[in-house]
Amino acid sequence: MAFTAIRTATADGVTTITLARPDRLNAFTSVMHAELREALDSVERDDAVRCLVLTGEGRAFSAGQDLTEERMKGADGATDFGARLERDYNPLVERIYSFPKVTIAALNGPTVGASANIALACDILLAARSAYLQEAFAKIALVPDAGGTWSLPRIVGAKRALALMLTADQIPADELQRMGLVYKVFDDASFRDEVVAYARRFASGPSATYRLIKEAARVSEANDLKTQLALEANLQRKAGATHDATEGVTAFKEKRAPRYLGR
Repeated sequence: MAFTAIRTATADGVTTITLARPDRLNAFTSVMHAELREALDSVERDDAVRCLVLTGEGRAFSAGQDLTEERMKGADGATDFGARLERDYNPLVERIYSFPKVTIAALNGPTVGASANIALACDILLAARSAYLQEAFAKIALVPDAGGTWSLPRIVGAKRALALMLTADQIPADELQRMGLVYKVFDDASFRDEVVAYARRFASGPSATYRLIKEAARVSEANDLKTQLALEANLQRKAGATHDATEGVTAFKEKRAPRYLGR
């Protein structure tokens, strides 16, 4: 399939998916969703790819849903505002959240509405200093979706999350970092290079162990301490049995950089 709404590029164990509708600030459409599904399938199947970067072309990450796209209808013929979520957004957010490889959202500019919450489904968020995030839904009398009401309270706390959603304020990159929504902020001029460096770091790391770390982190909030401790012990057994764990210990003893194979 020839992509028209996204671009993909793979190098050094990293696939970068670029939302590529810059004339519409990379707003999401049904076509973009379909292409993202195919691209994610390809990345997951490719064992040589060990890190995924999601970013935007031009001056924005994404403006969220393209509001000029025809709205979906329900069985009664009336507009169904939940239909597109159920068909496109909800599966995408779940897919990214549970993706088996390290995922990085590279916020190169404004990240608005549903795109903000898609970004929050990634493992790590990196931002250019000019970027901002905005839960803009209330400005058009809609409810935050694409997982925003779930992810935001877990990251920044219930009260701050509610304020972000009710005010629909634009939150600049430096403040996003202070809130814990973004891991690192880089100057615009060096942003692309910094993202590449981070992605290559994960692509050359112990990717089998990264999957186990993600598994532990994802379930921790639902587990009590005893359950989580037992899970850690079981996951540590799996990690310890990998080639990379043996290599990591050996490299430490030999005082050299480890050469991880991702298994």
